[in-house]
Amino acid sequence: MPTLEFKGKQFVYSHHLSVPFRELRVDAGKSLPAEGQKPSLDDNLIIHGDNLEALKALLPTHAGKIDCIFIDPPYNTGNEGWCYNDNVRSPLMREWLKKSANPVDKEDLERHDKWLCMMWPRLNLLHELLAEEGAIIVTLDDNEIHRMRDLMDEIFGDENFIATCLWQKNYSPKNTAEFFSSDHDYVLIYAKNKASLSIGSLDRTEAQEGRYKNPDNDPRGPWKTSDLSARNPYSEGLYSIQCPGGRRIDGPPKGNYWRVAEDKFWEMDKDNRIWWGNDKNSIPQIKRFLNEIREGRVPQTIWFYNDVGHTDQAKKEIKQILSFENTADVFITPKPVKLVERVLQIFSEPDSIILDSFAGSGTTAHAVLEANRKDDGNRRFILVECEDYADTLTAERVRRVINGYAFTGTQREELYSEKITWSNFTKKHHQIMLEVEHFEQKAQASFDKVKKEIKDGVLTVTGERKIEEKAPGLGGSFTFCTLGEPIEVESLLTGQGLPGFEALARYVFYTATGRSLDKVGRPSPDGFIGETDLFRIHLFYQPDPAWLRSNEAALNAERVEAVAKGNRSGKRAIVFAVAKFMSQKELTKRRIEFCQLPYAVHRILGD
Repeated sequence: MPTLEFKGKQFVYSHHLSVPFRELRVDAGKSLPAEGQKPSLDDNLIIHGDNLEALKALLPTHAGKIDCIFIDPPYNTGNEGWCYNDNVRSPLMREWLKKSANPVDKEDLERHDKWLCMMWPRLNLLHELLAEEGAIIVTLDDNEIHRMRDLMDEIFGDENFIATCLWQKNYSPKNTAEFFSSDHDYVLIYAKNKASLSIGSLDRTEAQEGRYKNPDNDPRGPWKTSDLSARNPYSEGLYSIQCPGGRRIDGPPKGNYWRVAEDKFWEMDKDNRIWWGNDKNSIPQIKRFLNEIREGRVPQTIWFYNDVGHTDQAKKEIKQILSFENTADVFITPKPVKLVERVLQIFSEPDSIILDSFAGSGTTAHAVLEANRKDDGNRRFILVECEDYADTLTAERVRRVINGYAFTGTQREELYSEKITWSNFTKKHHQIMLEVEHFEQKAQASFDKVKKEIKDGVLTVTGERKIEEKAPGLGGSFTFCTLGEPIEVESLLTGQGLPGFEALARYVFYTATGRSLDKVGRPSPDGFIGETDLFRIHLFYQPDPAWLRSNEAALNAERVEAVAKGNRSGKRAIVFAVAKFMSQKELTKRRIEFCQLPYAVHRILGD
């Protein structure tokens, strides 16, 4: 398979392996736990810190458990002011970065190399976090989409490519464009394992369901017609038809064939699945019943703004929730909630875990909470944001969405939009007016006013309601975290910066097995912390320098007996402690392997 080469690749190729693990530290003051509960790492998470370090910190708890990853990384347009400052252990790499522009701007001729160096280790960690049946969704524009395809092919495998969708981000052309108005971004989708991926269908719109009628009062319910003829050659598709009204049809239109054989056709007619028109003399059509077609509709690769929102709408959402003075105060290209909701509808279940490691304004959390409200789901989100606004903007938006937010003014919701051209207005004006009337009538009970306007060739129906107190909250909770010091087991030698028992337990379990540890109980006499199909893992540890230097910290005969007694499965036991008073020969007889802290923390594979 072809691979993409870029400056610095040889230095960042394995960089994700050298990034130290860090403890996730709960900030109770910035968290919003459920009523009567304490902040917990089992809740929704908002993590403030470098996303490379945060992703590594999530491995011991979430490796292989994330169902859906949605990321909106820097587009690398040269105008975003992003910085590349990963601490890669290479003198050549550091020398290169020392001499080049940071933040990255348009004049930086190596900005694409830096962007690729930034994305490579993060994508590798995201791959480790993604569940076997999960999917990763990335939004980008023309600046990096082609390079991102190559990166994703190399890390996730080209065989796991699912689709590249187009999101119509603008509702009208930009007349200031030099050549073409850039009206779309890309939504790039890969699976962890395509064979294990299953996706959801999209809800049919009211307009789509409105095309199904029941003029003959068929007990099977609403239906719509489809052509009986097609251009596909079919040897049994050439025959004459006698209409119930007396008309004889000699055969299908020239160059066409009937879709079904003659005997099948008359079987369908007997079952009232053929429509002859009100006069019973029309060219017959097949009746397709609403209750017999696939529930929902298959996702398509073009996502129109009237279905999933546009950039201006996203800016207004943030402005409305956080009370910015104007849309210039918010992100340049935020994503609308409806766009992420579309992703969740296709790639999440009601109990899925969704990760966004470029969280920005917190749209992903908003979409998760909205999805849970609609289907009573229990989806959880994990947001990672490195900037200082992680609390004041990202988390604050989520707080207000959960609790409701003070709002005085007019709340607007787009109900319907249709691009109007002379051609489609001439052909569909009656249908368009009926749909506008339908949405207008439906909105009367929920809105104070329904506004209709045509702007830049787009007909829009907007519901408006006056709010003078508080917009209702969606409910939910989250835990706000920061990143602690690196978990360096060598610190056991000095007694400085000792990790807590739970943090070290998750760390040694992951490094020994490559699996995440679901829950950590209190320290037990046999030190048992968890098991896999092959191993039982034990840890004897207290974050106390005096205890670690004492004989109490060692693996002794009493503890060996406790480990062996609890091992009814006969699995191999791996025991972590600072010392042992038993020979490895004696331990081997009991299927116990000793790993000395801090020296022997490593991944153990095989028997």
